[in-house]
Amino acid sequence: MTPFYADRARVAGRQVLTDLFVVAWVWFWIWAAMRLYDLVEKLAVPGQKMDSAGTGLSDNLRDAGSTMDRVPGVGGALATPFEKAAGAAQALAEAGREQQETVRDIALALSIIVLVVPLGLVLFGWLPLRIRWMRRAGAATRLRGTAGGRDLLALRALASQPLRRLAPLGADPVGAWRRGDEPTVEALAALELRTLGLRVAVNPRR
Repeated sequence: MTPFYADRARVAGRQVLTDLFVVAWVWFWIWAAMRLYDLVEKLAVPGQKMDSAGTGLSDNLRDAGSTMDRVPGVGGALATPFEKAAGAAQALAEAGREQQETVRDIALALSIIVLVVPLGLVLFGWLPLRIRWMRRAGAATRLRGTAGGRDLLALRALASQPLRRLAPLGADPVGAWRRGDEPTVEALAALELRTLGLRVAVNPRR
């Protein structure tokens, strides 16, 4: 079973705090992006008014033109100016709708831009490290209960631990590991487990 948090309280506490910070970070930037979208979208209010006024004026002028068109003899001539004015009003309404669409596109683009960097830090920074730790901790958890697994953990420690941590184990920890020196192998395995924040298993199965 892959552990989600470390066994050692100090490491687990740090992981929990980091995870909570990441959740708060994501929530804040999503809220900020939504807030920005709402603020920018308010710029569409003039376009909404143009759309409403133009549509209403166009309908009224067309109704008036239809009424004039019914006047015997001169109806067509009287209706023509109203039809032209209705077309102009409709163009005003179209311009209002285009302005609203432009504002919404800008609001959406700005909101996405606001989200890209903070969410990118989470997806490409924190998340890969978190998954990497879980995989390493899961593998170490499965290995720590067997003698052969301890050997592999010891080898991992030799390959990845800094020299300052290996120095206290003796002048030649690599040679001791090759000879199968049990205290050295146990110490190296314990070092690798502690680095991952995991407990050191006792009495490994042989």
